[in-house]
Amino acid sequence: MIFLYKYYSFRIIGILVYLFFVSACVTVGVDNKPENQYIGKVYPLLDTENSRWFYFSSASRPFGMVNLSPDTEIAGAWGSGYRYKVDTIKGFSHIHAWQLAGPSVMPVNDDAGFKDYFSAFSHQKEEITPGYHKVYLERYNIEAELTSTKRVGFHRYQLKNTNKLSILFNLNGELGPSLMKDGLVFQSADKQRIIGQVTNSATIRRPKDCTVYFIADFSLPVDTIEKDIQTGNYKLSFKDIEGGSLLMKLAVSYTSAENAAINMKTELPGWDFDQIVKESADEWNQILSRIKIEGGTAEQQKRFYTDLWHALQGRRIISDVNGAYPDNTGDEFRIGQLPLDENGKPKFNHYNSDSFWGAQWTINTLWGLVFPDVVDEFTQSLLQYHKDGGLIPRGPSGGNYTYVMTGASSTPFIVSAIQKGIVKDSLEAIYEALKKNHMGGLMEKAGYEHATNLGGGLSYYMQEGYIPYPLSDIEYGSHQDGVSQTLEYAYQDWSLAQLAKKLGYDEDEKYFIQRSKNYQNLYDSISGWMRPKDKQGLWKSDFDPYQLESGFIEANAAQVTWFVPHDLNGLAHLMGGNEKAAEKLNQSFIEAEKMGFTAGTSHDREAHPEYSRIPINYGNQPSIQTAFIFNYLEQPWLTQYWSRKVVEAVYEGLSTERGYNGDEDQGLMGSLAVLMKMGLFSMKGGCSMDPQLELGSPIFDKVIIQLNQKYYPGKELIIETSNNSAQNAYISKATWKGTKLMNWSILQSELVKGGTLHLEMSDHPDNK
Repeated sequence: MIFLYKYYSFRIIGILVYLFFVSACVTVGVDNKPENQYIGKVYPLLDTENSRWFYFSSASRPFGMVNLSPDTEIAGAWGSGYRYKVDTIKGFSHIHAWQLAGPSVMPVNDDAGFKDYFSAFSHQKEEITPGYHKVYLERYNIEAELTSTKRVGFHRYQLKNTNKLSILFNLNGELGPSLMKDGLVFQSADKQRIIGQVTNSATIRRPKDCTVYFIADFSLPVDTIEKDIQTGNYKLSFKDIEGGSLLMKLAVSYTSAENAAINMKTELPGWDFDQIVKESADEWNQILSRIKIEGGTAEQQKRFYTDLWHALQGRRIISDVNGAYPDNTGDEFRIGQLPLDENGKPKFNHYNSDSFWGAQWTINTLWGLVFPDVVDEFTQSLLQYHKDGGLIPRGPSGGNYTYVMTGASSTPFIVSAIQKGIVKDSLEAIYEALKKNHMGGLMEKAGYEHATNLGGGLSYYMQEGYIPYPLSDIEYGSHQDGVSQTLEYAYQDWSLAQLAKKLGYDEDEKYFIQRSKNYQNLYDSISGWMRPKDKQGLWKSDFDPYQLESGFIEANAAQVTWFVPHDLNGLAHLMGGNEKAAEKLNQSFIEAEKMGFTAGTSHDREAHPEYSRIPINYGNQPSIQTAFIFNYLEQPWLTQYWSRKVVEAVYEGLSTERGYNGDEDQGLMGSLAVLMKMGLFSMKGGCSMDPQLELGSPIFDKVIIQLNQKYYPGKELIIETSNNSAQNAYISKATWKGTKLMNWSILQSELVKGGTLHLEMSDHPDNK
């Protein structure tokens, strides 16, 4: 019998602490006018004490090329960008993307030097909401406000007690993940415009340079431009600033200054700052309003929309308004052109993106249900990379492959788009493009392996049925961890087999289904865990199932053993049957709960000698599906119980010091949190012939999903609960359109027709 923990006292204390924290620290968000009802519930400061370069967002549109925000730390991909506890601002950067940075500017007075220009600021005088950021630079007595369109950053500087202002353009030196170089500024014939560019040097992850071009317009003429010989940076000075206010618009492009100018002319021809703030708010409200919630606490609602906001940022546009985009996949850089519609507009945007590693349980499902238009665009973008460079990427940056992480993680993303009917055309060509990665391509490459094709261990996988650990004395790339690679490839092979089946490619289907069983070759029946084997087929001798990254990518054996989403019954059979498997997994949850289900409160703590030994980690991707495995082991009440517990421990609360307790890779954890709070999941990542969604334990009384009728026949999907409470985590009865469901899943093809899924909640598992 499962003991249901009482936690009212903890919850009340937590709410009081939160209310004190918010009132004492910073004004975040906007007023409660009806038009702001969604962005007003976003808490942008969540987890910002642990920010990395691409994590934080403020003056940005959904997936915008420009992500304009203050930087309190400017060095390194990790621990950089906006870090809440650092009390000085070091610039306002326009690009915070996967392996990319962009023009950084800083309004200063005449006394500031090219190296000594940081300014203190106070959170007490700071306002942040999706699409807007305001800070007060104490050193210079300047109030800085930021907003943006998709490709243009918009600044408003209010001066106190002076009519002079300078703006530093810091275009050279370390900025986020890149060493910035070759920064240049030219003044055009118009004294109110400058033209510039800056290059992101190649990194260990992004193998080629990537140049950002920009145009900056000012509301007043530039008086002087000074270049510092030592730093190579620039200072633009203005005088006689009427009314103490200066506006600056800065448009970016990855292709040319001419296209940056076109981006400016198209998206921001005027100077009405407040209007752009409103338009940004309207866009965020519109996209966030695709999911409406009722019930739960005020804090839970705010956290939900903060999670949803994170699910819709991070991965960023790299194409211009006219469809021009940077193609770095070949030997020489070229400017590509996206296909245009009958109105001369690009049919889709091209994207920069971190890996889709773990996306099968996160954005595949959330985007595929609520934002199919986003799935469509990203699929077309991934296919464009194949047209240019011959491979579908798993994490492109700067118009090129980065080989981030491992495997062919884009396969489930694209297959799920096809299975859900989002992508319908050229399926045979898409299949061949995906297959290339499974027969060579990306599966041959370990993380960031640019020069060789050996670290992925694909030849061993195909010939021996597993990838050995260690693979080699030579480290060809990061993440040469054979067990994780084997299990990952097996699931991705199964996903590709589903598309082969759809297209009637029988022999291919059989071949990839057979490969999908390779996980069986690394299950050790003696220890009861997945276990590394060497090249001779011998088990790792000093095996410890709780040892981090010894054959397992960012995880341990206890976590990765459950990574068989396509054949959980087969895994259970190896463990002695469903009952024994469920008992083993349940014990892992009991142990993991003692540590809050995560390896510490941030990604950099996962290697801690104690935290790393957790059997289930909801702070990183490898084991975030585990609560929903019980559905497949004939004990759905344990899915409901543990999924609710995970939400309460990991994805609740509003705090700068924690939020995702690990690695929030560009919307993956935000998406997972949204799904779990709605009580929905997809173990197989939407790749089945007729994808299904599985039930968990929703925390709200009602969830209304606005269905996109360009892709789906229905208007609204409603998830409605009765008797829901902190104690009532169990589903005692489920009905779809009034008809009782006989199990814990429902086809997505049914849900997108629209209707009401009604769940009666209880404090005990009636179906046990």
